[in-house]
Amino acid sequence: MIQVTSPFLPPKEEYLKYIDKIYDKKWLTNMGPLSSELEMKLKDYLGLDHLLFLNNGTIALQIAIKALELKGEIITTPFSFIATTTSIIWEGCKPVFADIDAATLNIDPQKIEAAITPATTAILATHVFGNPCDIVTIEKISQKHNLKVIYDAAHCFGVKYNKRSVMEYGDISTISFHATKLFHTVEGGAVVSKSPELTYRLSKLRNFGFKTSESFDGIGINGKNSEFHAAMGLCNLKYANEILAKRKEQYLLYKKALTNKGVDFQVINQDADYNYAYFPILFKSEAELLKVKSELEINWIYPRRYFYPSLSTLDYLNKQDTPLANDISKRILCLPMYHTLSNEEQDLISRIIIRTLKY
Repeated sequence: MIQVTSPFLPPKEEYLKYIDKIYDKKWLTNMGPLSSELEMKLKDYLGLDHLLFLNNGTIALQIAIKALELKGEIITTPFSFIATTTSIIWEGCKPVFADIDAATLNIDPQKIEAAITPATTAILATHVFGNPCDIVTIEKISQKHNLKVIYDAAHCFGVKYNKRSVMEYGDISTISFHATKLFHTVEGGAVVSKSPELTYRLSKLRNFGFKTSESFDGIGINGKNSEFHAAMGLCNLKYANEILAKRKEQYLLYKKALTNKGVDFQVINQDADYNYAYFPILFKSEAELLKVKSELEINWIYPRRYFYPSLSTLDYLNKQDTPLANDISKRILCLPMYHTLSNEEQDLISRIIIRTLKY
């Protein structure tokens, strides 16, 4: 069986060495020494001044909205994981969808500007599959209209934009360290901001609003992660370069096999150093996608319709017109990508797709 992904796991003995340290210290959570060490090493690896380790990427989005004290409408993309939208709703704001660019799959800046109203307070844009948005244009729009910018960088571990970490842009970036990601802590996430003041506010929000053990600085939530998760992160970070190199090799292998074979590919931002985290393909129709998906599943291969359906079609929201996102979401399929996927398995997947499409 070939699943769409499989988590990278370090050698068990390396992880158990960290577990022994946890047992010795009996410090399990509340930003213990391993969590603090992971934060420092992630900042160093990613080239960031500030980063806060959290329990997941959804909490990261929620406290980003809370830290910026956002109200009213937040313009966002309909082509993203559902947490991007539900975090906006959870924090009492209204998601307003701007359609996407059909090539990059990211939010279209021209559609952002058209969606701005007097109630708009922010833009929450996703770097889809780790592909950086049109950051320059979004920054110009945000400055022109005095809007805050949050980037959902869940897929962006190791991605650079104009030679800097993509997470340095915007007011706040959020990232996921879920088990399915290139770098993971089993469950986890982080928030990043260039601003020391915002980072301080985010740190208090992460820990119930505690200022000291007996005083508070505003409200907060439990966004902390555990030493056991940090231990997995410290183990996996040692292999980050190897994981990134392997993923690029796999991405290029798929692309070579499937070029001019009846499918299209996401256009990657030319100013990016990409991490090759995902390999989505676009079919000419939903019928073709369903035919290929069925044929793959007959052979015990399980790709994923990612992201489907378009978030603008959610039944608990007022319907919004995003024809490109609606169309793309019906025709896009992410192929299996993970560290132990073999070249032979990739070749099998490609041959089934080509054969089914009769190219």
